[in-house]
Amino acid sequence: MDLISVDDMKIVDENSTYLGVHSSLLMENAGNGVSRVVQSQLDSKSKNKIVVFAGTGNNGGDGFVAARHLAGNPLNEVKVFLVGNPDKIRTNDAKSNWNAILSMDSIEKLQIHDSSEIELYFEKFQEADIIVDALLGTGIYGKIREPIASIIKYINKLDVKKVSIDIPSGMNPETGKVTDICVKADVTVTFHKAKPGLLKNDQKIGKLEIVSIGIPPEAEYIAGPGDLRFVAKKRKINSHKGDFGKVLVIGGSDQYCGAPAIASLAALKTGSDLVIIVAPKSIATPLRSYSPNLIVRDYPDNFLTPEIITEIKKYIEWASSIIIGPGLGLREETVKAVNQIIELIKIKKRPILIDADAIKSIADNKNILKGTQTVITPHLGEFKIFTKNKVILPENILERAKIVNKLAKEYNTTILLKGNFDIIANGARFKINKTGTPAMTVGGTGDCLSGIIGSLLGRKISPFRSAVAGAFLCGKAGELAEKEANGPHILATDLLKYISFQNFL
Repeated sequence: MDLISVDDMKIVDENSTYLGVHSSLLMENAGNGVSRVVQSQLDSKSKNKIVVFAGTGNNGGDGFVAARHLAGNPLNEVKVFLVGNPDKIRTNDAKSNWNAILSMDSIEKLQIHDSSEIELYFEKFQEADIIVDALLGTGIYGKIREPIASIIKYINKLDVKKVSIDIPSGMNPETGKVTDICVKADVTVTFHKAKPGLLKNDQKIGKLEIVSIGIPPEAEYIAGPGDLRFVAKKRKINSHKGDFGKVLVIGGSDQYCGAPAIASLAALKTGSDLVIIVAPKSIATPLRSYSPNLIVRDYPDNFLTPEIITEIKKYIEWASSIIIGPGLGLREETVKAVNQIIELIKIKKRPILIDADAIKSIADNKNILKGTQTVITPHLGEFKIFTKNKVILPENILERAKIVNKLAKEYNTTILLKGNFDIIANGARFKINKTGTPAMTVGGTGDCLSGIIGSLLGRKISPFRSAVAGAFLCGKAGELAEKEANGPHILATDLLKYISFQNFL
């Protein structure tokens, strides 16, 4: 059976809207699907009393929709108990469906604000032929607050059939565990795919029904705002410097100084608290001149060599993530140093973003990636060097993604293959990013991408999720930069202005 985590389901829901299938339509399809399952449990030739217990979240919204559809059958008598204040209904979709049933005389609407009111309605509970649990859904479990805790106890006491929407209220949707109290359902109706916890607690879920709600298949593999929202963590009021990541950028040489600067500024714009560039002394002054926000630590040689590693080690220990590659060059000593540094980072268990010349530097030593938390970001030319031209990529984007995914699995890494459509794969799954513009062929946009992903890695976000969100954000920033420029003539530094989660959420 195909499973989907709660986090991925939230991402898929939002990405469906991005693809044109709005959340309101998904809620309508979900509630309609529940109504069909409920109806199948009822006597088709006699009056049926249906009681829906609805919370103030989207699970309650699904319950409102189900009640509306069930009320369309003249044999059904439908009551909806809203547990909470209508003003506290949390989403526009749920609120819209509550307002819809408010105007329906065919549905009796009642409200329970606290535990003392439950006794007033107990007789109405007992009259039910079937109860629909639309209280909590996948977002709330653990210690259950009143009056919902008492309502769950009453529901479990009643000798009637119980249908839970998405997951029995109170159950952990990932583990199936119940730490407080949980509805004991006879039937659980979940949507799109089963949540992992549903397969781990059949004593609570009863019969499992999986309902398709019209989510396009592309919503699971196209990068979208759902992927970005997942990484857009709010800052707590008591946050301190460093809480949102400390990024080390190892890059630059006497031939290139712009690349590490762009990567570092992109990391800062993405939200990293501190970024340090380690670079040759010959380019330290130009690097510092890019921005007063840049911290540069220099070493005496004109390019990276193994002799510098002892000096770099303390910065690796300081960092929460490392970006290596922008502007390093491919001198023999540099290639050797890159491999030794990655081995050191591997020991220190820091996540790494490997880009540009560093990708080429490990082409003969790809096994170095095994056991690391790494994202590599080759464009097609770098990919050919990395694979020694032994991997033929088909034109079909899905077939191409499968091949990249297989390679990612082989080397136990996350690959972001840059192109007009980016492919992000970690061996277990892949996504395709379609944001961006041909204007981004200008040099330096890949360094922007490296900075964004490196920043996300520094916040303990997984390599795959960092790469997907980073590709989406970088592409969107490029689109805005092109729009502002009224044409394709942009600079990589133009993207920095538009690196903001809020621009695209």
